Amino acid sequence: MEFKDYYTVMGLARDATPDDIKRAYRKLSRKYHPDVSKEKDAEARFKQLGEAYEVLKDPEKRTAYDQLGQHWKEGQEFRPPPEWNAGTEHAGRSAPGGFPGGDGGDYSDFFETLFRQGFSTQGARSGGQRTSHAAPGEDRHARIQIALEDAYSGATRTISLRVPEMDAQGHVAAREHQITFSVPKGIRAGQHIRLAGQGTPGTGGASAGDLYLDVEFSPHPLYRVDKHDVYCDLAVAPWEAALGAEVEAPTPTGRVEVKVPAGSATGRKLRLKGRGLPGSTPGDFYFVLQILVPAATTDSDKSFYEGMARQFSAFKPRAKLEGQP
Repeated sequence: MEFKDYYTVMGLARDATPDDIKRAYRKLSRKYHPDVSKEKDAEARFKQLGEAYEVLKDPEKRTAYDQLGQHWKEGQEFRPPPEWNAGTEHAGRSAPGGFPGGDGGDYSDFFETLFRQGFSTQGARSGGQRTSHAAPGEDRHARIQIALEDAYSGATRTISLRVPEMDAQGHVAAREHQITFSVPKGIRAGQHIRLAGQGTPGTGGASAGDLYLDVEFSPHPLYRVDKHDVYCDLAVAPWEAALGAEVEAPTPTGRVEVKVPAGSATGRKLRLKGRGLPGSTPGDFYFVLQILVPAATTDSDKSFYEGMARQFSAFKPRAKLEGQP
């Protein structure tokens, strides 16, 4: 028996909303309805479409199908796992939103095996007892951006997620759900924060999956991060670089006095050991020197630069380029 990808049948992504599913069904059912379609395989496509809609429109069926389909692709040889044992009650057929139900050819063997023998829906609709397939919920991932300062000190943050929820009438709608979580001190980009039980709900009383917040750092106007090290460009005047100086500069944990060695050049790194991201092995913090040259805006300024040119006439800033084609 081949696995059927109902999302592919309906041309949907796996995170499609109930409204997306309804719109896709309406559009494709008009296209492939045997009474009006001129497609040569219209009847077969229409039946496949109805079968897919029957599963994806039902939140519980869809959740069970999603759990089952994590490791299968369209057309692969498929056999239900041993734990897929939801009872053997055969349900009556209900036409899926206009799909002509009623005879044994309306549904594939794949559907019959999973949702007639193993996942009875009629009992629930009529108020009878139903034994559902118990499957744990899927884990979910979401990207979050945090401030670099949060990684230095730790923080408590709140995010809003849109989660599907079924009301008393059986309608599924997205609900805004706020989650408060802790940002641990020393966390780094690429790591994640696990929120237990905040993933996809399980079926048949099984536990929900977890939500993993994949951490990124928000762009910072002063600092950039490379693994556990932090860098900051430090602007200095030509005379500070040439003669040496002590300047004040910021770090994520406060301002510090920085000693600029005499004879420094642009790109020189000044290291503050252990002042990068905290951790069992803390990173380092680096100031990267950038020499800024003041503009000559007055005659006096120009005269000063002309004097420098004469004073340093032996200086060859492009010596390394001489002789290059």
